[in-house]
Amino acid sequence: MRHASFWLTTLLALATSGAAMAQTDADAIYAQRLAILTAGGPMETLYQPREPVAGAPTALPMVQPGQTSIKPDALNAARSYAEASGAQAFIVWHDGKVQDETYFAGTNADTPLASKSLSKPMTAMVVGRAIEMGKIKSLDQSVSDFITEWKGTPKEAMLIRHLLDMRTGFLEQGFNADPNHPWNLAYLSVDHGSYIVKDYPLTDAPGTRYGYSNATSELIALVIERATGRRYAEFVGTELLIPTGAPGGEVWVNRPGGLAHSGCCMMLPARAWVHLAKLLLDDGKVGAKRLLPKGYVQEMATATAQNPHYGLGLWVAGPYVERRGFGAPGAPGPKVLHSEPYLDKDLFLFDGNGNQTVFVSRKTGLIALRMGPNPPKGVDWDNAYLPNILLRGLVKPVTLVAQGK
Repeated sequence: MRHASFWLTTLLALATSGAAMAQTDADAIYAQRLAILTAGGPMETLYQPREPVAGAPTALPMVQPGQTSIKPDALNAARSYAEASGAQAFIVWHDGKVQDETYFAGTNADTPLASKSLSKPMTAMVVGRAIEMGKIKSLDQSVSDFITEWKGTPKEAMLIRHLLDMRTGFLEQGFNADPNHPWNLAYLSVDHGSYIVKDYPLTDAPGTRYGYSNATSELIALVIERATGRRYAEFVGTELLIPTGAPGGEVWVNRPGGLAHSGCCMMLPARAWVHLAKLLLDDGKVGAKRLLPKGYVQEMATATAQNPHYGLGLWVAGPYVERRGFGAPGAPGPKVLHSEPYLDKDLFLFDGNGNQTVFVSRKTGLIALRMGPNPPKGVDWDNAYLPNILLRGLVKPVTLVAQGK
């Protein structure tokens, strides 16, 4: 008995020691990530480790020289504006062809670029794909059907749509260098999904208030994995990128084999976002194959009463406001200039930190993309400029109703 007791005690001590060592390693990784974030380091450095995301780089048809459906002066002005903003990639799609594709600062068509919050409309497409496949019942299914830890708690009222339209009731996003702050733990922890599920604060009843937060979108990866039994990266690649012909890349995972960061951290070539925007132009279909439920794109492009400028992962034209922020309407924080109303009142856009933008006009079949770092100091990025100058430059103008004031 003494012999058995000795070995049991030894094994418990080793297990405790191993757990302590693992926690020490996790703490060191967390501290390193926080240092990179607070110092404003490159996201490519922060996004480690990464998991491959498969794709199928299908060539986009290019317009023949001299046959653009957008006037050269408009294309030149838009390209120059993108370049002056420090863009790495500028792509314009119209009339079923690429009208302009220009790369800057050593970037090319194969260069993976940090998507930042362009990943948020992707989460809406991923959920739509899971609904079309029958893995999720509807947008109005309770999140607690997948995050069962929430059964019997106030979070049980949270619906799948709330993860996409930012009405979870979670603590709204902000910045704080405190290593113990929920914003940092929900983003940088080596087990960030568990932290969000167990500890991220609920400040409002789900569905009652818009509050932009990364934690909200980060839960999509967990929901998809529990709903489908598949890795998030594999699901995105197999069910979204490959069918649309988009090139693949990588996504940041919190630790090897851990949970993907679904809300921010996909590394893909710029063309991938054009392929995904085309999917929305075509009402969720690729040829005869439907990837998203019928009418789902319109759901994505429909704002809520709590924020008339935000749908399901998409920013929408809505009522005209000269400067709009990512937070709740009227909340403090940085705001993006809109020098005039959008010429297409139904325009929507993917919009990420640093003015990563993909504008989509279904009425005209126009897509305009700008990706790259933050514009240089002194450049007041104007969200209305690119789409409006291109819409005004259409060789065959389309009757449009401008964004309402």
